[in-house]
Amino acid sequence: MRRRHVKTRPPLPITWASPLPCPEPLRRLLPCLFCLVLTAVAAEVDVLPDERTIALAAERHGQAAASRLRQWRELVGQIHGMHEERRVELVNRYFNRIPNKTDLEHWGREDYWASPLEMLLTNGGDCEDFALAKYFTLRAAGVPNERLRVTYVRAWIARENRMESHMVLAYYPFPDADPLILDNLVAEVRPASARADLTPTMGFNAEGLWSAKQRGQAGRLGEVTRIGHWNDLLQRMREQRSGAVR
Repeated sequence: MRRRHVKTRPPLPITWASPLPCPEPLRRLLPCLFCLVLTAVAAEVDVLPDERTIALAAERHGQAAASRLRQWRELVGQIHGMHEERRVELVNRYFNRIPNKTDLEHWGREDYWASPLEMLLTNGGDCEDFALAKYFTLRAAGVPNERLRVTYVRAWIARENRMESHMVLAYYPFPDADPLILDNLVAEVRPASARADLTPTMGFNAEGLWSAKQRGQAGRLGEVTRIGHWNDLLQRMREQRSGAVR
Protein backbone atom coordinates (compact mmCIF):
# COMPACT_ATOMS: atom_id res chain seq x y z
CA MET A 1 0.00 0.00 0.00
CA ARG A 2 1.28 3.46 -0.81
CA ARG A 3 1.41 5.16 2.58
CA ARG A 4 -0.11 8.60 3.10
CA HIS A 5 0.94 10.34 6.29
CA VAL A 6 -1.12 13.06 7.90
CA LYS A 7 -0.35 14.53 11.31
CA THR A 8 -3.51 14.89 13.34
CA ARG A 9 -5.02 14.13 16.73
CA PRO A 10 -5.74 10.52 17.80
CA PRO A 11 -9.03 9.17 16.42
CA LEU A 12 -12.13 8.65 18.51
CA PRO A 13 -13.61 5.14 18.63
CA ILE A 14 -16.01 4.47 15.74
CA THR A 15 -18.66 1.77 15.49
CA TRP A 16 -17.78 -0.69 12.75
CA ALA A 17 -20.65 -1.39 10.36
CA SER A 18 -21.92 -4.94 10.59
CA PRO A 19 -23.11 -7.14 7.70
CA LEU A 20 -26.81 -7.31 8.59
CA PRO A 21 -29.10 -10.01 7.13
CA CYS A 22 -30.11 -9.44 3.54
CA PRO A 23 -33.50 -7.63 3.18
CA GLU A 24 -36.34 -9.50 1.47
CA PRO A 25 -36.43 -7.45 -1.80
CA LEU A 26 -32.74 -8.10 -2.38
CA ARG A 27 -33.14 -11.75 -1.37
CA ARG A 28 -35.51 -12.26 -4.31
CA LEU A 29 -32.82 -10.99 -6.67
CA LEU A 30 -30.08 -13.27 -5.39
CA PRO A 31 -30.63 -16.02 -7.99
CA CYS A 32 -30.07 -13.44 -10.73
CA LEU A 33 -26.88 -12.21 -9.09
CA PHE A 34 -25.48 -15.70 -8.50
CA CYS A 35 -23.68 -15.98 -11.83
CA LEU A 36 -22.02 -12.60 -11.34
CA VAL A 37 -20.23 -13.72 -8.19
CA LEU A 38 -19.66 -17.40 -9.02
CA THR A 39 -16.20 -16.88 -10.49
CA ALA A 40 -15.02 -14.79 -7.55
CA VAL A 41 -16.38 -17.27 -5.00
CA ALA A 42 -14.66 -20.16 -6.78
CA ALA A 43 -11.38 -18.24 -6.67
CA GLU A 44 -11.79 -17.69 -2.93
CA VAL A 45 -11.99 -21.32 -1.92
CA ASP A 46 -9.74 -22.92 -4.55
CA VAL A 47 -6.47 -21.36 -3.43
CA LEU A 48 -4.46 -24.17 -1.87
CA PRO A 49 -1.42 -25.54 -3.73
CA ASP A 50 -1.37 -29.11 -5.03
CA GLU A 51 1.72 -31.32 -5.06
CA ARG A 52 2.71 -30.20 -8.55
CA THR A 53 2.67 -26.55 -7.46
CA ILE A 54 4.70 -27.37 -4.35
CA ALA A 55 7.25 -29.27 -6.45
CA LEU A 56 7.58 -26.30 -8.83
CA ALA A 57 8.00 -24.00 -5.84
CA ALA A 58 10.85 -26.15 -4.54
CA GLU A 59 12.54 -26.12 -7.95
CA ARG A 60 12.21 -22.36 -8.54
CA HIS A 61 12.19 -20.87 -5.02
CA GLY A 62 13.86 -23.49 -2.82
CA GLN A 63 12.78 -25.97 -0.17
CA ALA A 64 11.93 -23.30 2.40
CA ALA A 65 9.32 -21.80 0.07
CA ALA A 66 7.89 -25.24 -0.71
CA SER A 67 7.70 -25.99 3.01
CA ARG A 68 5.69 -22.80 3.63
CA LEU A 69 3.18 -23.84 0.96
CA ARG A 70 2.87 -27.34 2.41
CA GLN A 71 2.36 -25.93 5.93
CA TRP A 72 -0.32 -23.58 4.60
CA ARG A 73 -2.21 -26.45 2.99
CA GLU A 74 -1.88 -28.58 6.10
CA LEU A 75 -3.08 -25.72 8.31
CA VAL A 76 -6.35 -25.42 6.40
CA GLY A 77 -6.92 -29.17 6.64
CA GLN A 78 -6.24 -29.18 10.37
CA ILE A 79 -8.50 -26.27 11.31
CA HIS A 80 -11.45 -26.93 9.00
CA GLY A 81 -13.61 -28.57 11.68
CA MET A 82 -12.62 -26.29 14.55
CA HIS A 83 -14.73 -23.56 16.14
CA GLU A 84 -14.68 -20.55 13.83
CA GLU A 85 -13.03 -18.16 16.26
CA ARG A 86 -10.25 -20.71 16.80
CA ARG A 87 -9.76 -20.87 13.02
CA VAL A 88 -9.52 -17.08 12.97
CA GLU A 89 -6.88 -17.07 15.72
CA LEU A 90 -4.73 -19.78 14.11
CA VAL A 91 -4.82 -18.23 10.63
CA ASN A 92 -3.91 -14.83 12.07
CA ARG A 93 -1.03 -16.37 14.02
CA TYR A 94 0.25 -18.31 11.01
CA PHE A 95 0.47 -15.32 8.67
CA ASN A 96 1.74 -12.85 11.26
CA ARG A 97 5.00 -14.82 11.40
CA ILE A 98 5.82 -13.59 7.88
CA PRO A 99 8.04 -10.48 7.64
CA ASN A 100 6.25 -7.19 6.99
CA LYS A 101 7.77 -5.46 3.95
CA THR A 102 6.67 -2.50 1.86
CA ASP A 103 5.68 -3.10 -1.76
CA LEU A 104 8.54 -0.94 -2.96
CA GLU A 105 11.03 -2.91 -0.88
CA HIS A 106 9.59 -6.33 -1.72
CA TRP A 107 8.24 -6.01 -5.27
CA GLY A 108 10.03 -2.93 -6.58
CA ARG A 109 6.77 -1.04 -7.14
CA GLU A 110 4.03 0.60 -5.12
CA ASP A 111 0.59 -0.75 -4.24
CA TYR A 112 0.92 -4.35 -5.45
CA TRP A 113 -1.63 -6.85 -4.11
CA ALA A 114 0.16 -10.20 -3.84
CA SER A 115 -1.70 -13.49 -3.90
CA PRO A 116 -1.31 -15.78 -0.87
CA LEU A 117 0.90 -18.01 -3.02
CA GLU A 118 3.20 -15.12 -3.96
CA MET A 119 3.37 -13.95 -0.37
CA LEU A 120 4.39 -17.39 0.90
CA LEU A 121 6.83 -18.07 -1.92
CA THR A 122 8.68 -14.81 -1.28
CA ASN A 123 8.19 -14.78 2.52
CA GLY A 124 7.06 -11.16 2.78
CA GLY A 125 4.22 -8.75 2.25
CA ASP A 126 2.52 -5.58 3.39
CA CYS A 127 -0.83 -4.97 5.07
CA GLU A 128 -2.98 -5.73 2.00
CA ASP A 129 -1.16 -9.01 1.42
CA PHE A 130 -1.69 -10.08 5.04
CA ALA A 131 -5.39 -9.14 5.07
CA LEU A 132 -6.10 -10.84 1.74
CA ALA A 133 -4.11 -13.99 2.58
CA LYS A 134 -6.07 -14.37 5.83
CA TYR A 135 -9.35 -13.76 3.99
CA PHE A 136 -8.72 -16.39 1.30
CA THR A 137 -7.37 -18.88 3.85
CA LEU A 138 -10.39 -18.56 6.13
CA ARG A 139 -12.71 -18.96 3.15
CA ALA A 140 -10.82 -22.13 2.20
CA ALA A 141 -11.23 -23.27 5.82
CA GLY A 142 -15.00 -22.94 5.57
CA VAL A 143 -15.71 -19.54 7.15
CA PRO A 144 -18.75 -18.00 5.38
CA ASN A 145 -18.10 -15.04 3.14
CA GLU A 146 -20.62 -12.79 4.88
CA ARG A 147 -18.62 -13.00 8.13
CA LEU A 148 -15.46 -11.56 6.57
CA ARG A 149 -14.67 -8.07 5.35
CA VAL A 150 -11.30 -6.91 4.10
CA THR A 151 -11.32 -3.38 5.50
CA TYR A 152 -9.54 -0.16 4.64
CA VAL A 153 -8.73 1.80 7.80
CA ARG A 154 -6.84 4.85 8.94
CA ALA A 155 -4.39 3.74 11.62
CA TRP A 156 -3.08 6.05 14.34
CA ILE A 157 0.68 5.52 14.77
CA ALA A 158 1.15 6.90 18.27
CA ARG A 159 4.94 6.70 18.38
CA GLU A 160 5.14 8.91 15.26
CA ASN A 161 2.09 11.09 16.02
CA ARG A 162 0.44 10.52 12.64
CA MET A 163 -2.29 8.68 10.75
CA GLU A 164 -1.48 6.05 8.12
CA SER A 165 -3.49 4.19 5.47
CA HIS A 166 -3.76 0.53 6.46
CA MET A 167 -5.75 -2.64 5.74
CA VAL A 168 -7.04 -5.33 8.10
CA LEU A 169 -9.47 -8.24 8.02
CA ALA A 170 -12.66 -7.96 10.09
CA TYR A 171 -14.48 -11.12 11.24
CA TYR A 172 -18.14 -10.89 12.34
CA PRO A 173 -19.19 -14.01 14.29
CA PHE A 174 -22.80 -12.82 13.93
CA PRO A 175 -24.36 -9.82 12.12
CA ASP A 176 -24.52 -7.36 15.02
CA ALA A 177 -21.21 -8.42 16.54
CA ASP A 178 -18.31 -6.24 17.53
CA PRO A 179 -15.98 -7.61 14.82
CA LEU A 180 -12.67 -9.25 15.58
CA ILE A 181 -9.74 -7.55 13.85
CA LEU A 182 -6.90 -9.49 12.24
CA ASP A 183 -3.98 -7.09 11.86
CA ASN A 184 -0.43 -7.84 10.83
CA LEU A 185 0.85 -5.09 13.13
CA VAL A 186 -0.77 -6.57 16.26
CA ALA A 187 0.05 -10.15 17.23
CA GLU A 188 -3.30 -11.15 18.75
CA VAL A 189 -6.84 -10.90 17.43
CA ARG A 190 -8.72 -8.10 19.21
CA PRO A 191 -12.29 -6.80 19.02
CA ALA A 192 -12.77 -3.57 17.09
CA SER A 193 -13.95 -1.87 20.28
CA ALA A 194 -10.45 -2.39 21.68
CA ARG A 195 -8.81 -0.86 18.59
CA ALA A 196 -9.43 2.86 19.03
CA ASP A 197 -6.32 3.41 16.90
CA LEU A 198 -8.23 2.25 13.79
CA THR A 199 -10.85 4.26 11.87
CA PRO A 200 -12.61 2.08 9.28
CA THR A 201 -13.56 3.63 5.94
CA MET A 202 -14.56 0.88 3.51
CA GLY A 203 -14.83 -2.91 3.49
CA PHE A 204 -15.23 -5.59 0.84
CA ASN A 205 -15.41 -9.29 0.13
CA ALA A 206 -16.12 -11.27 -3.02
CA GLU A 207 -19.80 -10.32 -2.87
CA GLY A 208 -19.56 -6.54 -2.70
CA LEU A 209 -18.16 -3.27 -1.48
CA TRP A 210 -19.54 -1.40 1.55
CA SER A 211 -19.04 1.81 3.45
CA ALA A 212 -17.62 0.88 6.85
CA LYS A 213 -19.66 3.64 8.51
CA GLN A 214 -23.13 2.41 7.55
CA ARG A 215 -24.84 -0.79 8.52
CA GLY A 216 -26.27 -3.43 6.21
CA GLN A 217 -27.26 -3.00 2.57
CA ALA A 218 -27.78 0.75 3.08
CA GLY A 219 -24.01 1.08 3.13
CA ARG A 220 -23.45 -0.91 -0.06
CA LEU A 221 -21.29 1.00 -2.54
CA GLY A 222 -21.46 -1.50 -5.40
CA GLU A 223 -19.63 -4.53 -6.74
CA VAL A 224 -16.13 -5.42 -5.61
CA THR A 225 -15.12 -5.45 -9.28
CA ARG A 226 -14.89 -1.66 -8.97
CA ILE A 227 -11.52 -2.30 -7.28
CA GLY A 228 -8.99 -2.77 -10.05
CA HIS A 229 -6.40 -4.40 -7.79
CA TRP A 230 -8.98 -7.05 -6.83
CA ASN A 231 -9.61 -7.91 -10.48
CA ASP A 232 -5.89 -8.15 -11.18
CA LEU A 233 -5.39 -10.34 -8.11
CA LEU A 234 -8.11 -12.81 -9.10
CA GLN A 235 -6.67 -13.07 -12.62
CA ARG A 236 -3.22 -13.91 -11.25
CA MET A 237 -4.73 -16.44 -8.84
CA ARG A 238 -6.51 -18.15 -11.73
CA GLU A 239 -3.20 -18.36 -13.61
CA GLN A 240 -1.44 -19.71 -10.54
CA ARG A 241 -4.07 -22.42 -10.10
CA SER A 242 -3.21 -23.45 -13.65
CA GLY A 243 0.39 -24.05 -12.59
CA ALA A 244 2.00 -20.69 -13.37
CA VAL A 245 4.52 -20.54 -10.49
CA ARG A 246 7.08 -17.90 -11.36
